[in-house]
Amino acid sequence: MTNDLIYEVLKSVQERVVRIEEGQKDLREEMIGVRLHMHAMQGEMNSVFARLSSLEERASRIERRLDIVSEPAD
Repeated sequence: MTNDLIYEVLKSVQERVVRIEEGQKDLREEMIGVRLHMHAMQGEMNSVFARLSSLEERASRIERRLDIVSEPAD
């Protein structure tokens, strides 16, 4: 093998490594975006659950006050 052939092969390998690194960077950025979106969705779900819990508690108090239920709910 001549030096020129080795140089061309190494140059090709280097170009491919650069493309792979760029692809990894793009994927990393997309993953960060997905992660941020998931955190936002989790926050929204927590808000919904908190509101639901509050509404359930209010409904239980109303039922007890109107004597609709015979025993308090836990």
